[in-house]
Formats: sequence, structure tokens, C-alpha cells
Amino acid sequence: DLVASGAAPCVNLADPVREWLVVNKQRPLNPIEWEPDTVVAPADMQRTVDGRLRPAAADALTALVAAAQNEGVGAIGLNSAFRSFDSQTRTYNGYVNSLGREAADLQSARPGFSEHQTGLATDVAACDGGCGAIESFGGTAQGAWVAANAWRFGFIVRYEDGQTAITGYQAEPWHLRYIGPELAQVYHDGGFHTLEDFFGLPAAPDYVD
Repeated sequence: DLVASGAAPCVNLADPVREWLVVNKQRPLNPIEWEPDTVVAPADMQRTVDGRLRPAAADALTALVAAAQNEGVGAIGLNSAFRSFDSQTRTYNGYVNSLGREAADLQSARPGFSEHQTGLATDVAACDGGCGAIESFGGTAQGAWVAANAWRFGFIVRYEDGQTAITGYQAEPWHLRYIGPELAQVYHDGGFHTLEDFFGLPAAPDYVD
């Protein structure tokens, strides 16, 4: 894989079709209302919404959930996945209305700047005897297992603790981003903690405006 080997210096990190796409507060989707052609529901897992992902990401999440169960960690469920520009607008505005814009920007992406709009990001929850709130995921056995093992299935924890100055977001141990198994292994083996550092991009703590 040329991207994983570092032999593809001209790879387009803004192409929304690519699994290595980087979206952050300084890199909106282009076009800003872009959405994937196909999103499907991952199979065989609990869910709090009818969440859908691009097919490769959906299959990978199904495999991740099955492995967690088989390895004795417990059930993991889907809390959120693809959100359209309009859906993200509603989500973001809800945060702004309850928290104010400055606090909202630490917790929710503005429409057009959200990984959820790519169809490659999902929020997960621990679902032992019913799915808990995503905010408690980091303190669960499932959360610890995902942090250590998501890369095996092509996912990274996109917003890790201590990386807000780079990503612009508070820690979200529940927010998984699919980048494919080859890149995820290189990311893991290299000890990276943000896509910005992985691809040599500038930090994006704030929006340009």
C-alpha cells in the first residue's frame, strides 16, 4: 500500500471518496455538503439509532464488535454513524443552543467539518444489559479494549485524551474513525495519536473564521 509505506507523497488527503481523507476544523469537506454514495447498517450489533456507514467501515465494525464479544470484553453497540450535512447542522445547533458556541466547538463539529458526514466515523457505546451513554464508554472494559484493539479492524480512536491542541476536540474515546487496516496498522505501530501528526498536517485547534 503506497500510502502506508510513505511512497505516495502526492496522495490527496482532501478527496472525500478516500478512506485516508482528513477532515478537521481547517479542512472541511469539498463540496461542503458531500455525502457518500452508499451507507449500510453494520450487522449483528445493538444500536441506539439506525446508524449506517460506508460498506467497508460497516463490515469492519461488525468484525470489531464480534471480536470484543468473543474475547470476553462484552457487548459494544452503535450510537451514531453517518450524519448528512443537514443532520449535522441540527446536531451542532443543539450543542450551541445548550452550551454556547465556544463550548459546542469542543464537542461537536460544524456542518461540513464533521467526520460523521464522511460515513467513516462511528460513536460506540458499552451495551451490557442495555447501551450506556457514550460519555461513560472510556471507563468501561469495552472502552479499554477498543483503545488497544481498534486498529486491528481498520479504526483509530480519532480524538484521544491530551490531543485537543491538535484536533480541536475534547477526548472522545467512543469516536472511531475508519482508515482501513493497512493504514491503521502503520498508525498503531508508529505510536501516532492524531491523523494530523500521522500525515504531517498542521494542528487544527480552531476554525479559520
